[in-house]
Amino acid sequence: MSSNQPNTRTLGTRERPVVPNLVDDPLERLQGPTFSSSHTIGHHNDRLVKFAWGAHLDDLTIQDLWSSHERSQTSSYFQSSRSLCPQDCPSSNGQHAMCYINKHGGTGSRKLMSPSTRLWLWWEEERYPEGMKWKFLEHKGPVFAPPYEPLPENVKFYYDGKVMKLSPKAEEVATFFAKMLDHEYTTKDIFRKNFFKDWRKEMTPEEKSTITSLSKCDFTQMSQYFKAQSEARKQMTKEDKQKIKEENEQLLKEYGFCIMDNHKERIANFKIEPPGLFRGRGNHPKMGMLKRRIMPEDIIINCSKDSKVPPPPPGHKWKEVRHDNKVTWLVSWTENIQGSIKYIMLNPSSRIKGEKDWQKYETARRLKKCVDRIRNQYREDWKSKEMRVRQRAVALYFIDKLALRAGNEKEEGETADTVGCCSLRVEHINLHPEMDGQEYVVEFDFLGKDSIRYYNKVPVEKRVFKNLQLFMENKQPEDDLFDRLNTSILNKHLQDLMEGLTAKVFRTYNASITLQQQLKELTTADDNIPAKILSYNRANRAVAILCNHQRAPPKTFEKSMMNLQSKIDAKKDQLADAKRELKSAKADAKIRRDEKSKKTVESKKKAVQRVEEQLMKLEVQATDREENKQIALGTSKLNYLDPRISVAWCKKFGIPIEKIYNKTQREKFAWAIDMADDDFEF
Repeated sequence: MSSNQPNTRTLGTRERPVVPNLVDDPLERLQGPTFSSSHTIGHHNDRLVKFAWGAHLDDLTIQDLWSSHERSQTSSYFQSSRSLCPQDCPSSNGQHAMCYINKHGGTGSRKLMSPSTRLWLWWEEERYPEGMKWKFLEHKGPVFAPPYEPLPENVKFYYDGKVMKLSPKAEEVATFFAKMLDHEYTTKDIFRKNFFKDWRKEMTPEEKSTITSLSKCDFTQMSQYFKAQSEARKQMTKEDKQKIKEENEQLLKEYGFCIMDNHKERIANFKIEPPGLFRGRGNHPKMGMLKRRIMPEDIIINCSKDSKVPPPPPGHKWKEVRHDNKVTWLVSWTENIQGSIKYIMLNPSSRIKGEKDWQKYETARRLKKCVDRIRNQYREDWKSKEMRVRQRAVALYFIDKLALRAGNEKEEGETADTVGCCSLRVEHINLHPEMDGQEYVVEFDFLGKDSIRYYNKVPVEKRVFKNLQLFMENKQPEDDLFDRLNTSILNKHLQDLMEGLTAKVFRTYNASITLQQQLKELTTADDNIPAKILSYNRANRAVAILCNHQRAPPKTFEKSMMNLQSKIDAKKDQLADAKRELKSAKADAKIRRDEKSKKTVESKKKAVQRVEEQLMKLEVQATDREENKQIALGTSKLNYLDPRISVAWCKKFGIPIEKIYNKTQREKFAWAIDMADDDFEF
């Protein structure tokens, strides 16, 4: 395109510049112009056209769904195909792209236009054969943690009151502890014991013979040095911050994308985690242990045979290079704390992740069709003559009714004492024939996933209660409640009931169906947008409580609530002033009886109405925050709730989708936003 005189095409009675294909990056070119939108406008040259997000101002996000702000920044919206300039961009799959002009970029200036972000409409394509994840995969490998930089000479470590110079390896591990010196972790005995044991492994023989007690170690100067470093980062100039931002963007551009089947896909976590001290959740028995530095020799690379294998850093080699298209990971290694395998995977917005999500929710929807049959069967099994069948049926009842996780077998002492349904012990439940005015109450108290406490008092059916009494007979508190059951047995039974059925499918089904039911009950069509969003969050909270998604109140919660209350108080004062002004204007209008005074009254009425709406919005926000201070809404929203339920609700009640899903989440659920209409039913 010439910056002096852009090409034009006549569109009705107006002329607008044609947007050229500005893709210079070969990776972009490989991806092809498969633009996406949740709207189809019409046909262009007898071909179905999909409209994409297009060029707008450089500082605005382009890979996004339409928001009210973006609509105001563009010359047209989806409803007006005539005002869009078609630029024919055929791709290998037969799709054609259309671009639009930013209203500030009508001169055709490259600076004011950027190429539309291409999205892979994988959900409209035929799925790969069972087991095959990709046909071609190429990437640049991982980014390793930077090497250790020794402390300045003026930062001292003291042992038993005397300065001691540490070897580089011992000093690096000491800095991990120093950085956490003010944290509660470093006061815990198990953390200190594990740290000191692993730290001594990194010491020289001379250091080992000298440093025999952690309580005699003084990390104060180290800690102060890192605090000063942190404060210095906060005080960086705008130019320095911009420089770091540009460096990170360059790193992302080089390592943050891969080519999968001729499409450029974002990688989620291309940086290897740096060494440090393991924290764990709750009172994890391994907290304080040293997470060792991952080297290229620990890394397994996965890519296609016909791709360019990423080179290892100079002087190093990869542990292995694989070409396995039955797995979705790009890089893997084994961490040293629990021996678990870590992966570098694709971003949640990728085809592979999206397909997995879609399949997960479709499996849960299949359960909806047979859940009544399954429930009837496990109720019958409560009366079985076989103890193993009874135990399996009661466990399945808990998984269904309480959304409990199945629980996995673990080696004793290897991980924190967390349990699921199948691994419950007698000590984790108490039976109450009557409690709080309810009959047959089971009181649960145990640590679930991530050491989150599960405490619940649940009235159950009489036969379940009697079975639990039977299961607990002649057992000690530390004995298994379901001694004839484990997750393998349960999952095999679930597979017999429905192909693909697991305890997690029950959890996903119950979460999604609860959200859909709660939204129907709580949403009032006449409510304004803030009130409807409050209803949505309340529905979401019902699911989070069902799934036991708790969190500690944020450290800044009290302060933020005080600030919000101050805004509410100020808004109330503003409303009182506005009402006084309205009252005065009405009195004046009675005397004057002229057009000007009438207009003043109308203006003051609108001012009162506007402030009332603003006050209500703040009060709704305060209610929402208070109700959700100990509930983690995000976990269920991203992992257990079919996004099509939320999308359909937004479309039905005119709620902008960006009010429910942020930009990253909208990219993750692009398939759902494109698929779901306002009448979608889970």
